[in-house]
Amino acid sequence: MIKRLPEEVFSKIAAGEVIHRPFSVVKELIENSIDANATEINVEIKDGGKKLIIVSDNGSGMSKEDLMICSEKHSTSKLKDIDDLERINTLGFRGEALNSISSVSRMEISSKIDEAPYGIRIKLDGSKVKKHSSIPMNKGTKIEVKNLFYNLPVRQKFMKSSASEARLISEVIIRYMLSNPDIRFLFISNNREIFLTSGDGDLLQTIGIIFGDEFPKNMIRMEEKVSSLKIKGYI
Repeated sequence: MIKRLPEEVFSKIAAGEVIHRPFSVVKELIENSIDANATEINVEIKDGGKKLIIVSDNGSGMSKEDLMICSEKHSTSKLKDIDDLERINTLGFRGEALNSISSVSRMEISSKIDEAPYGIRIKLDGSKVKKHSSIPMNKGTKIEVKNLFYNLPVRQKFMKSSASEARLISEVIIRYMLSNPDIRFLFISNNREIFLTSGDGDLLQTIGIIFGDEFPKNMIRMEEKVSSLKIKGYI
């Protein structure tokens, strides 16, 4: 007999397709911060992200109205109509990330827009807002993800050791540090600072911070433009 899955079960399965491991959470949240024009992004994890993931930024932030619906299915600020699909210039647009993450974790979001006198913090339970309050904070957004997959034990079994998960998160952050040297990144794991970049746009300096001071000395600058394609970086 074919039965329709209950909404609660379906949402958790769908979330598992978007959020595979802790690094998936970090990737989605960093991309949201970049799309919000952040110049500073801080990432903090505990237990390889299984216990806690915090991503905070100084981006444009969200109003109270936006916060109250940001975790709902298919909610997004990046698409308004079908024609927008032909001119995507953001890192994400489906509006699935926050909904998926909040479906499989304990999640809190704090955010403030420039013109607001204070920020708003919401607590989510199964992607639904259960509590909201006013808080003092600077412009930007802070998202806390606790106890990932606490309600989906089958997904917990796929996660590896805390050290392995932390290494995967580090690799994700490194990719965004290298591709965005004009953003200041801070990465903290179990209360220990792993990376801190200046955000001054100096890619060679960022390479040195990640791979060591000697590494940039062996780098060869490359830059080439063919038609509308431009490639630059270091080998």
